[in-house]
Amino acid sequence: MIRHIGINVSDLVKAKYYYDNLLPSLGFELHIVAEDQFAYRPSDNQSGPSIFFYPALEDERYSRHKPGLQHLAFTAESRSAVNDIHAKAQLLGSEIIYPPQLFPQYRPHYFATFWLDPEGIMLESVCLTENHSN
Repeated sequence: MIRHIGINVSDLVKAKYYYDNLLPSLGFELHIVAEDQFAYRPSDNQSGPSIFFYPALEDERYSRHKPGLQHLAFTAESRSAVNDIHAKAQLLGSEIIYPPQLFPQYRPHYFATFWLDPEGIMLESVCLTENHSN
């Protein structure tokens, strides 16, 4: 089981603002704040990996098309929650890759949205049920 994920970012302050406005809606709470890092963990003592953010030590731009991390997916309880996250990502100025829609090629009822964070990391919110309400 994955315990935590570490992500390097070019601007720690900008990344913290972005994720402070996004991750609570995805079921995470702020866990660590320090000069050289911040981290989120699953809210309400839920199990799951924490996400740590660190300042990048090199200037190379991230690309999901190079070897390495391709994207991070977050489970949503309903299709409405996917729609809400999509709206929040838009408000934060994120580039939307796919608006909320069904992706039957993945599996039945796979309803998701995909977008890029400020570093260009692709993020996904996905609901795997027919549940339309919160």
